[in-house]
Amino acid sequence: MSDYQSKKEAFRTRTKAYASMVVKSYCALPKNRPECQVLGKQLLRSGTSVAANYRECSRARSDAEFVSKCDQCTQEADESMLWIELLLEDCHIDSSDLKWLLNESNELIAIFTTMSRNVKRRLHSAHE
Repeated sequence: MSDYQSKKEAFRTRTKAYASMVVKSYCALPKNRPECQVLGKQLLRSGTSVAANYRECSRARSDAEFVSKCDQCTQEADESMLWIELLLEDCHIDSSDLKWLLNESNELIAIFTTMSRNVKRRLHSAHE
């Protein structure tokens, strides 16, 4: 397996672990607090979407498709951060899992942004 393939597989594993932690965190939310359930369902949708979109991104047929899916991953991770922040701050959920997710969301956004930017730069350089 090439170094590129190895990194790609490791990132697939990382985004899947992120999605799994989102599911675990949602399941741990109090069932008797509707506001927590609403925010949790939003997080469940956006957080699991990060891994699903990265899988599509990793199988992109063109650079344009890669950038589009990568940017979608960034948007979903950023949306997930919002729901996590609201759960922590407004619902007062004191969870080490949610704090881990908040940090991981931030890291994933940085990685996706860099990936997208690097492909855009390469494309721009090729057209000069």
